[in-house]
Amino acid sequence: MDATKTSRVELIREAFHYQSRFDGSTMVFKIDCSIIDDPHFPSLMKDMALLAKTGFRVVIVPGATEWIDSTLKKHGIVSTYYENVRITTSEAIPFVEMAAFHVATRFMTLSASRVDAIIGNFVRARGMGVINGVDMQHTGVVDKVLLDSLERALKQGMAPILPCIGWSPVGKPYNVASDEIALATASALGAIKLFIVSKDGCLKAGVYDVPKSVDIDENGRIVKLNLQEAGVLLAANKDRAPNKSLKSLELGIQATKAGVERVHIVDGCEEGVILKELFSNMGSGAMIYTDEYEAMRSLRSSDIPDVLRLMEPLMQKGVLIRRTPEAVQEKKEDYVVAKVDGSIRACAALHDWGENQAEIAAVATDPLFAAMGLGRRIVKYLIETAAKKGFTRIFVLTTTTQDWFETLGFKEAPVESLPVRRRSLYNQQRKSKVFALDIEGIGKY
Repeated sequence: MDATKTSRVELIREAFHYQSRFDGSTMVFKIDCSIIDDPHFPSLMKDMALLAKTGFRVVIVPGATEWIDSTLKKHGIVSTYYENVRITTSEAIPFVEMAAFHVATRFMTLSASRVDAIIGNFVRARGMGVINGVDMQHTGVVDKVLLDSLERALKQGMAPILPCIGWSPVGKPYNVASDEIALATASALGAIKLFIVSKDGCLKAGVYDVPKSVDIDENGRIVKLNLQEAGVLLAANKDRAPNKSLKSLELGIQATKAGVERVHIVDGCEEGVILKELFSNMGSGAMIYTDEYEAMRSLRSSDIPDVLRLMEPLMQKGVLIRRTPEAVQEKKEDYVVAKVDGSIRACAALHDWGENQAEIAAVATDPLFAAMGLGRRIVKYLIETAAKKGFTRIFVLTTTTQDWFETLGFKEAPVESLPVRRRSLYNQQRKSKVFALDIEGIGKY
């Protein structure tokens, strides 16, 4: 099977894996109105309808800031602000409602894809009141998400749409930030994901001061951050002028702290952005997560077919020696695997040959995840493991990857430096080169 066909098969596997994992789960989409007039907006709606028809529970929270601004300007109403929060006057609130619901109706195009959408009164609000002597008037905060009403709509297969308006128990309207509504809704529904979709929404490393530990792709896009990294990134750029990307980052941090498993910050003007972020290995935006996205663990017998599948292309090329299921099973305790989103994406083994020396072998990674550096990470993990076990030297035998191991600190060594037991098994025809790393006293690698 050629590489193109293989990648297509992997893509199909990837899609089925995610679909089965998230089937029936709730995803909240906070979408800025700035992308409504973008040429890709109809495709975005079709993709969200596809998710709803496939078994995902889709909730939409439209942002309406730009449309509210233009509506108020059209009617000669000037907004004033307190700490970047609009003070919604009695004169302005009818027009704010009109703008918010106009934006919400644009998302009713889901119905064109045979997915019922409903705009509803799902948010009970209360006024912000008077803050430091400033009367916020009709600007409010979420008092309660009406969970029963939302659940009824979702159970009927509908996609609820929540405009940035909430009402008090006596029916008084308040202008509530869509970010706050999205956060409260995702938390109340136990959403597994919150998507923050805006124009030019991707986080770029060249624009911000980024922690060195953060994963960045070849185009400078921040791929993923754990909660701690996201906090460091936000703090490092707190003095920059407020912008949507940093606001999205702040919302993502709040959402993960509120229990949302993963937050995805994406550019809604990119074709197929939501499907690529969900169903492709590297996504297309930035993901903030609280759970352990990548996990190293010992090999289980049930993992062996997946491990051999990873090794097979390398065994065919002669990069790895051929291993049978029985051979891997026999040395099962030596192997570790790296999982990403529930699937095995890398493996390696640490073999004890005596004389305080261990061999790192059978290093294989899913090529679709090469940009994540899983191979490097799993080798570093084994280096640290070897140090903890008291080995003083580790080595590898390689025919084609010597440059890669050199970047990890390995240096070429003579075959004679191998432990006696390993040297007796050295394949003279294969003529592998030996690279070694002294790890005595290395501690945490």
